[in-house]
Amino acid sequence: MLLPAAPKQIGNRLLNRLPKNEYKLLVRSEKAISLAHGVEVYREDGRGGLSHVYFPTSGMISLTILMENGKEVEAGTIGNEGMIGLSVAQGLDFSPTKAISQISGEGLRIPVSTFLKAMKGAATLDKLVRRYAAYSLRYANQTVACNLLHSVKQRMCRWLLMCLDRVEKDEFMLTHEFLAEMLGVRRQTVTVIAGTLQTANLITYHRGVIRILNRKRMEDASCECYAVTKAFYDRIMQ
Repeated sequence: MLLPAAPKQIGNRLLNRLPKNEYKLLVRSEKAISLAHGVEVYREDGRGGLSHVYFPTSGMISLTILMENGKEVEAGTIGNEGMIGLSVAQGLDFSPTKAISQISGEGLRIPVSTFLKAMKGAATLDKLVRRYAAYSLRYANQTVACNLLHSVKQRMCRWLLMCLDRVEKDEFMLTHEFLAEMLGVRRQTVTVIAGTLQTANLITYHRGVIRILNRKRMEDASCECYAVTKAFYDRIMQ
């Protein structure tokens, strides 16, 4: 079993799994930051290279792909279970996706040079990053299957559950416009489904603020993909 990083857990599930000596090696030049809604962390294929990686402790970052017609579609979401900037561990100096803060939160920002140096001398960090990369690949593949096979209502329930896990509170701010972009559907479709979920007493929605009223029923209304990806993360991140 891995030793905790510090007497008090810092909030990021990857960093919490590090032994104390590796944690200290990694965060020697870290900076605690707040990411407000709408802050662009990385641009897709941005020039100039990545200067920092991020370990969220709260909130949620969305990874999106920008299409030629200007439409953005979800490629993934990241919260306190992971990190932003995984591509640098795979030898890239840019992000293949856009990363934008969708639910405001906090985290640690670490220079890329410090992160890469720590990986070379930290066996547990190296293992966790490799396993997180495997999880990210499975998550992406599961999302493709989910988008093809499951209804918009099921996918929306899955997405809200993932938000709930990352934010770790029942209430958070999300607009219908953003949900429509992430799900790849029209805003009116999201509005109808949100109304259905509200009528069924699964959620309340008012002025962009969503509150989950019944997690168990929300899980029942979701597709299998939520439980599958969650179980895979728990299985490999040991």
